[in-house]
Amino acid sequence: MTDQTPPAETTPEIPAALTAAPGYQVRRLYQAYLAVWGREVDPVLTGPQFAVLQAVEANPGRDQRSMAAAVSLDTSTMADVARRLETRGLLARRPDAADGRRKLLYLTDAGSDALREANDRARMLDKILLESFGEAERAPFMATLQALADHWERLAEGS
Repeated sequence: MTDQTPPAETTPEIPAALTAAPGYQVRRLYQAYLAVWGREVDPVLTGPQFAVLQAVEANPGRDQRSMAAAVSLDTSTMADVARRLETRGLLARRPDAADGRRKLLYLTDAGSDALREANDRARMLDKILLESFGEAERAPFMATLQALADHWERLAEGS
């Protein structure tokens, strides 16, 4: 029997079934985006954390559950993200006076500063992404992304 193992330095060919699969391309895009986000925006602040900080800035004092829906996170992930942001001093979670089980979210001064700094870099990252499209292609591209996300969220909900 002969050893037909390819040399370690060669990259295997990607099967056509993968390259034709939308989910595979979405995962590739997301993995690459995460890598660039960590390098260009913030190596510690994650995309979901950034989204929560933005939503809380826009809606201070709203409850954790409604904020989870606003940023497309399930409630257990939202609780974890909010806890991490609170531990880092970027977010304050306060019990609701009417229902102590509900947590109301507020940015701290440090959270506002971190959001402002990350937001500037995130907008630059968006610009880098979108500059690969012509001016006339940008709005339709974003509309397609939103439509895809909306469609797959409905599918995930089972409706």
